[in-house]
Amino acid sequence: MLAQPDPQKKSAFKNAFLYSWAALSLAALVVCWIVFSRWQENRGFEKRAKEERTQKQQELDRVALEQLGGKELAIQNFYASPGEIRRGESVQLCYGVANAKTVKLEPQRHPVWPSYSRCVEVTPTKSTTYTLTIADAAGNTRTQSLDVKVR
Repeated sequence: MLAQPDPQKKSAFKNAFLYSWAALSLAALVVCWIVFSRWQENRGFEKRAKEERTQKQQELDRVALEQLGGKELAIQNFYASPGEIRRGESVQLCYGVANAKTVKLEPQRHPVWPSYSRCVEVTPTKSTTYTLTIADAAGNTRTQSLDVKVR
């Protein structure tokens, strides 16, 4: 029998399997770094977008509060629709108040209350001046009048 020659041991530096795993590991690290950096960048974008949305909402809230009277006692609107009627017809008296505790509409039989937008139906028999008076908790008052003409 022929003697088989001893296989020579390969050096670790000549092992292709080792180089393949090293390359794959390096590629995996690069991919992980890219995914992590993009995730972190997206978090930054989302945070800035959330801050911008919050800032815009605060601005819209501030504008709405000012339009509704802020902290000041105010009659926002008081009008009649239509402003002129024939005898026997009805008219809508509409009002909007801000920060009022009580509301009084004279002459008026039905109760009224604080509201940002409320209408009351009235049927005057002659031309009438309606007066809206509001008061806050501190006793401050505001008054506004309007005329409804009856033909």
